[in-house]
Amino acid sequence: MQCDVCGREIIGKPHRVIIEKARVITCAECAKLGSDYWTPKDEIYQKKDAPVLLKSTKPIAGNKYFRDQLPSLDNLEIIEGFGLIVKRAREKLGLTPEGLGRMIGEKESVVKKIESEKIIPDVRLAAKLERALRIKLLVKQSETDLDRSISASMKRKRSLTLGEIVQIKGSERGETDEE
Repeated sequence: MQCDVCGREIIGKPHRVIIEKARVITCAECAKLGSDYWTPKDEIYQKKDAPVLLKSTKPIAGNKYFRDQLPSLDNLEIIEGFGLIVKRAREKLGLTPEGLGRMIGEKESVVKKIESEKIIPDVRLAAKLERALRIKLLVKQSETDLDRSISASMKRKRSLTLGEIVQIKGSERGETDEE
């Protein structure tokens, strides 16, 4: 058997470790790089004292039966000052940026950048942060904001026509339509 990390032949007992969320089988030397150990599922079921694995009853986003029950992520926006809110909530729970990152499935650097507001989390990431930290980051976009954003986007898409340019040039010269 070969080590998944260095490729050398494994002499002795292989080590099953987790390196950056990947389950690998390594030699003793490369096992030091891992953060935790894992056990194959077959071995769990063979043990007498194996823990009972229960299925989660929480709705899954891809599950068609629960899709209608999930809140719509459309028309939501991040509140101002989200970085400070995230940082205070994380510290209140006694979590490090690395610990929070593990909870939500993101890197520590992403958490730090969100806290310093160098990046703005998308709606899905903000929803993960809300659940993990028990805070409110997403608010419904007000209808007036929607109207403004729609009219602004329509204005940006439309450019001047040749006829409008002629009218503008004519009005600069003092010409009228009657002439």
